[in-house]
Amino acid sequence: MSCILNIETATEVCSVTIIKNGNLIFDREETKGPSHAVLLGQFVNEGIEVLREQNTLLDAVAVSCGPGSYTGLRIGVSEAKGLCYGFNIPLIAIGSLKIMANGIKKRELDESTLLCPMIDARRMEVYDMVFNHNLQEVRPVTADIIDENSFADLLAEHQIAFFGNGAAKCKEVLHSTNAIFIDDVYPRAVDMLELAEEAYKNNDFVDVAYFEPFYLKEFVATVPKNKII
Repeated sequence: MSCILNIETATEVCSVTIIKNGNLIFDREETKGPSHAVLLGQFVNEGIEVLREQNTLLDAVAVSCGPGSYTGLRIGVSEAKGLCYGFNIPLIAIGSLKIMANGIKKRELDESTLLCPMIDARRMEVYDMVFNHNLQEVRPVTADIIDENSFADLLAEHQIAFFGNGAAKCKEVLHSTNAIFIDDVYPRAVDMLELAEEAYKNNDFVDVAYFEPFYLKEFVATVPKNKII
């Protein structure tokens, strides 16, 4: 078995969990962000203190790798890398959309229902991906501008559950009876546990030195229109 610390910062939510031998021993989460730069280090330090009290060493760190907030992802990955260097342990990267799908599949949904996690990417654009109930990819991760024709091919044959902070955009334009919407779903470190354990068991690690978050789109800095010199 293993002891893995999990970090999730892809959206406004900041969360950290630790799983030891299949059991959740630490769980901290703040949904009122974004305040990752302040909270993440605090949560990690609290988790490390719990491990010290239990005389337990970390075997790996798992981090949500995107897509999502540019700043949030960089903060999370930087913290994860620092821990891996400090403890000389491997790094696991898990997609934020897959984390959301893993959390939602635990609910009472028909196993034939497809899962479509969505993360807000501003205006009418979302980052999304479609999975089946076994978390196998049905449609790859995409940056989509949502309109009335979005997902038409899949909705014609399948019921799809849309969820995440980008799903609200779809409610206004997707009117298929096969479209269902689930509120208050976001990437959470507690939903990384099974995925992180499976990756650890399969030695599915990334290079700590060279790994970068999966932004999907390049970050574009903007200048305030009312900038005063």
